[in-house]
Amino acid sequence: MSETILKVTDLQKSYGQLDVLAGIDFELAKGEVVCVIGPSGSGKSTLLRCMNMLELPDGGRIELHGNEVFGEGKPKNLDVLRREVGMVFQQFNLFPHMSAKGNVKIAQEKVRNRKKKACDERSIELLTEVGLEEKIDEYPDRMSGGQQQRVAIARALAMDPEVMLFDEVTSALDPELVKGVLDVMRNLADKGMTMVCVTHEMGFAREVGDRVIFMDGGVIVEEGKPDDVLGNPQQERTQRFLGLVLEH
Repeated sequence: MSETILKVTDLQKSYGQLDVLAGIDFELAKGEVVCVIGPSGSGKSTLLRCMNMLELPDGGRIELHGNEVFGEGKPKNLDVLRREVGMVFQQFNLFPHMSAKGNVKIAQEKVRNRKKKACDERSIELLTEVGLEEKIDEYPDRMSGGQQQRVAIARALAMDPEVMLFDEVTSALDPELVKGVLDVMRNLADKGMTMVCVTHEMGFAREVGDRVIFMDGGVIVEEGKPDDVLGNPQQERTQRFLGLVLEH
């Protein structure tokens, strides 16, 4: 059994009267790829944002390598969490006045305090890794959505995180651009990156995921191996969701 990197216990988050997360228990092992699926409003994105402390949970506990990073209603060791857990969003949020290399480089300089030469070398290496060696000096407005999303992935990887969170990173892309981004994520998984992916791409979840979690109403309804959850779901709610999704 691989070591547990991230552990979430009884995680809760509400907005007014709406319970978005109603007591989530979740563990992530080193090198594991977990795909989180479910209808809109089920709490998937909120779970990722709470795991990275972009949203403050209302209750529960989060541990990174056994060290508490959230508990008793407040964050702890936030710098460590943000350094070790990278996140890529639906929207690319690139700096429009910076080239691809500039976007990947800036956090390395500001947060990791790397020397300029090392930042340049690492940025070029990562942009090449995501298939953008010809776009290193290009600005975002001269790139497709898929290319911009790959820059965003390279930017998150530049911090050398131990865990990567992907929040529906293909949902804003035209269908023909999706494959390039998913290929980058497949390559990361093949290299042993620990990943949690909120996704609507069921083929990707089945092929790349070690585990699939189905969420609805702020709780985990069902989880297990991809072939079990996607091919033979046990819960009626999972069956209904997949019946709708897999028809299209």
